[in-house]
Amino acid sequence: MGSDHGVRYPDHSPSARALYCVSALVCCQRGKHRKQRLTRAPWSLSRRAALWWLGAGLLILTSRGFWAQTRTHRMTLVLDDPHRPRFHFLPRSNWMNDPNGLIQWRGEYHLFYQHNPSAPVWGSIHWGHAVSRDLVHWTHLPLALAPTPGGPDADGCWSGCAVDYEGVPTLLYTGAAGGAQVQCLARSSDSGLRTWVKDEGNPVLSVQPAGTKPGDFRDPFVWREGELWLMVLGAALDTGYGAALLYSSPDLQHWTYLHPLLQGDREEHGWMWECPNFFALRDKHVLLFSNGLTRQVFYVVGRFDGRSFQPETEGRLSADDSYAPLTFLDDQGRRILFGWIDEPRSEAVRRAAGWAGVASLPRILDLDRQGRLTVTPVPELRRLRGSTRPTGELQEDGTVLGLRGDALELEIEFEVTGSGSCGVAVRCSPDGREETVIVYDRGLGRLIIDRSRSSADPTAVSALQELALHPLEGDQLRLTVFVDRSVLEVFVRDGLSLTSRIYPTRPDSLGVRILTTAGARLTTADAWILG
Repeated sequence: MGSDHGVRYPDHSPSARALYCVSALVCCQRGKHRKQRLTRAPWSLSRRAALWWLGAGLLILTSRGFWAQTRTHRMTLVLDDPHRPRFHFLPRSNWMNDPNGLIQWRGEYHLFYQHNPSAPVWGSIHWGHAVSRDLVHWTHLPLALAPTPGGPDADGCWSGCAVDYEGVPTLLYTGAAGGAQVQCLARSSDSGLRTWVKDEGNPVLSVQPAGTKPGDFRDPFVWREGELWLMVLGAALDTGYGAALLYSSPDLQHWTYLHPLLQGDREEHGWMWECPNFFALRDKHVLLFSNGLTRQVFYVVGRFDGRSFQPETEGRLSADDSYAPLTFLDDQGRRILFGWIDEPRSEAVRRAAGWAGVASLPRILDLDRQGRLTVTPVPELRRLRGSTRPTGELQEDGTVLGLRGDALELEIEFEVTGSGSCGVAVRCSPDGREETVIVYDRGLGRLIIDRSRSSADPTAVSALQELALHPLEGDQLRLTVFVDRSVLEVFVRDGLSLTSRIYPTRPDSLGVRILTTAGARLTTADAWILG
């Protein structure tokens, strides 16, 4: 308890003092504290005015504390959400979607991303920014890009990339304003890439080529090809299919349209290709594009002569909860990919939680002997491993004794013959009412994530997820499973992956069970608590 001029406060909290100052101001302004008038010098203040200014000053000072206290309380709510991942990258709070501008600069990895700093919903898109030396531990930095009122990006700074232009780190991104989508440029002059200045000539590309739909012209991906810079842009064609449009430039500011690098010819590929990537990999080139309607990510492998692309192999990179990937080349020569893992919860739940969206774990891209694109988690993730848990003693129902947690890495290998099936269940409650089952069915040739009992919450996502696997080599199946509270990422040894979101409700849904049927047996298993 405390007092000030005879007025009692219930406490000394900033909110209580702020409320008192407001009431004092109101009383003074209404003249409720009337005193006898005194003669005063012309430059002096009346007592009422002095009290008013004193109260105003106190209000400013205490309101700062009040809002700081409010922000602290909100951050506590965000961090206390049991579904918030621990080791995946995500902003401190609010909305995240596509990864942007991935680049390694002077030994540091920079991750930019689509970000609404004001709310956990899509809108008011800025570029968030974080930096890491190992792709695992990230430091949040100030916003890199923000919409400019009245500018070509007034309605948002949308997806794009980062390049090294003659020693100057440069961002190319889509600006949105009044229904138009244009391409803009920004540069940084500091070695840490902390500050960015937009080009005075923005937009550097605003005219869409004939045959494309207005307002669907976005997500630049740029690379150096000989003496020129080349760029692919996602577009929607008048034919009803999507395309990746090819441009060239000598200086990143003056662009010439060449032709579609590749365009869709069937509904599966979608009417708009978002977030195209185009890059060399081994002796081939790879085009990635995302179907905005079905949220599937496709790849096409082929040969590129500097102008034309001849496809040879194609497939789906993902058809799960990961979308809009972006790749970059690091100083080890690795082509590394990050994706965006969506938040399939209602807007009301997201607002209550205070956050939405997360980046996938970083993955290395490669080609297998058949020319198919493969993904594997970066080895740097091993730095997250804590204590190893024993996995040799199994109960009759497959439960792994002593292994429990909501942040785990599992490496499991099975021998599968005939039509046997095998897998693992995670986030299991002791009574089995909550669990997420990852199972390989050799008869179907598919890896399945069964979320029908992932959550007791009837509004939680429960749809089955499937991934067609290549035929097993030597009857061996090896799975690497990352569990990070509500995020599940499964990698198969032959370079395929499946990403999922799960929302268990029970705090004791932490168990792990090994699953086998006739024709399948567990050969090796390791597990780590991650943090």
